[in-house]
Amino acid sequence: MANEGLFGVHGTALQVRSQRMGKLASNIANASTPGYQAKDIDFQAALRGAEAPGGRTDMSITAATRYRVPTQASIDGNTVELSTEQTAFAENAVAYQTTLAFLNGRINTITRALKGE
Repeated sequence: MANEGLFGVHGTALQVRSQRMGKLASNIANASTPGYQAKDIDFQAALRGAEAPGGRTDMSITAATRYRVPTQASIDGNTVELSTEQTAFAENAVAYQTTLAFLNGRINTITRALKGE
């Protein structure tokens, strides 16, 4: 249970969202690579695994990584659907920024408390 103390679930969520962003970016970068199999991280499953007793973020992310099933098969075996990946990337980026803003606010509050403001 990483970052449980001061940041609660938000520290873990930031790690999972960061890893997911990397997967989605990789999918987008390989949109024209023959045979490339798109992957995504099931955010909820990864977070549940990381927050479970004895859970580790890295192991839960690995366990929650899934191959994406395309809605329309490609002749070259590539499973990347660019519009799906771009939408997922944008949604994840917004969620990442929101989590980061919350953590920054929490850090600012702690800093002010330590300074006695």
